[in-house]
Amino acid sequence: MDQGIRTIGILGAGRVGTAVAREALKAGYEVRIATAKPVEEIELIVEIITPGAVAVAAADAASSDLVVLAVPLHRYSTLDAAALSGRVVVDAMNYWEPTDGAMPEMQAGRGTSEMVQDFLSGSSVVKTLNHIGYHDLESDGRRAGAPDRRALAVAGDDESARAVVLGFVEALGYDAVDAGPLAAGRAFEPGTEIFAGAHDAAGLGEALGRAAAGATAPAAV
Repeated sequence: MDQGIRTIGILGAGRVGTAVAREALKAGYEVRIATAKPVEEIELIVEIITPGAVAVAAADAASSDLVVLAVPLHRYSTLDAAALSGRVVVDAMNYWEPTDGAMPEMQAGRGTSEMVQDFLSGSSVVKTLNHIGYHDLESDGRRAGAPDRRALAVAGDDESARAVVLGFVEALGYDAVDAGPLAAGRAFEPGTEIFAGAHDAAGLGEALGRAAAGATAPAAV
């Protein structure tokens, strides 16, 4: 466990949020979970589904050392940007049109995490945990050095924030691959090679390289 990070705040108590919570607890972190509902309405479900985690108000989750966003993407604008200001925020969300509906603010050629970063302008948004299924997150983690250890990509514009999240991903049992700036996160959104498969560190690095080369290649004429 990264000694500089003790508390993990998770906004969202769905399948992704609770899977992250359970894995973070296994890794030795203190986990706080919040939703849009009052604390007393989620205390029992948190106790049953993520034993060891604590149900808190959203503001308390936002004050954690590291905050994970695990709400439906269309609800990102309901987050308290002021409460998250100054925090390292992991964006584990994806755009699913059947669930999220049309989102006019999404611009062609930009990643969803870049949109979230624009909204959370005072936070350091880091994209990861979005390209692994919640079931896989709880089954694929391995000790460091294991030959079958899976890798996950980490992208963010703030280098120090990215380093914090790289350590968190490693603590969860995955090789963390530094993908670079937040724009590189487009390479592991739904519909991409990385999103569609599981990779080791070398394979993931190669896939990120191919994506970067494709993004910079001149258009065919």
